[in-house]
Amino acid sequence: MTRTGGRYWRDCPQKGVGLVVNPGCTLTSSEKAVALAAEFPHVYAAVGLHPENCHDFQPEQIERLRQLAQREKVVAIGEVGLDYYWEENPPRALQQEVLRRQLALAEELKLPVIFHDREAHGDSLAIVREFPAVRGVFHCFSGSVEMAEELLKLGWMLSFNGAITFKNARKAPEVIAAVPLERMMVETDAPYLTPVPFRGKRNDSGYVHLVAEKIAQLKGLPAEQVERQTWENGVRFFGIPQE
Repeated sequence: MTRTGGRYWRDCPQKGVGLVVNPGCTLTSSEKAVALAAEFPHVYAAVGLHPENCHDFQPEQIERLRQLAQREKVVAIGEVGLDYYWEENPPRALQQEVLRRQLALAEELKLPVIFHDREAHGDSLAIVREFPAVRGVFHCFSGSVEMAEELLKLGWMLSFNGAITFKNARKAPEVIAAVPLERMMVETDAPYLTPVPFRGKRNDSGYVHLVAEKIAQLKGLPAEQVERQTWENGVRFFGIPQE
């Protein structure tokens, strides 16, 4: 969402969105995320190279990420990970190399990680295990209950978005039932994966309450409890100061 205009970010609190963590996916979008965090008090940044965007990776890009990651209001390394879905994506070996370098950077800087895993569950979990000191959140979690349990044992969090409201979300009810609320976060992944009943339209941060409401429905809890707990989880995980 780094290409979205200033009005979008300014209006978030009026939509009930009190805090935003906006990740970069390239060096350019990471720089923009840092700039937006400096401009808006309720916006924080993460910096990273998305697996779809590492075709032209050069080792010196890690040094630039290191510089950006030490800027004010940068709270995570991300969005990083593995994406084996599209044939035109970078080779798997390159994705894995870039991921390992960024996890090493997160370990060095003692920052959490925002992790993207699409059709790469086995390799994602294996590489995470190589960095036992690193903690993070699997965003848009789409794995099994067994994978969720393994990640929880490793100290990781799981985040859910509008995809859990889709009719074909077969795994989500079982996973959400098994994962403690204290280990969950909610997100939009805007502008993608717009929740029902707005599916097919551009996603918006103001729809995040629909994700919390779906989790509440699946777990048999009040929506307010889910909203409050996931807020506290996110603030604690990202180390965002509260007055």
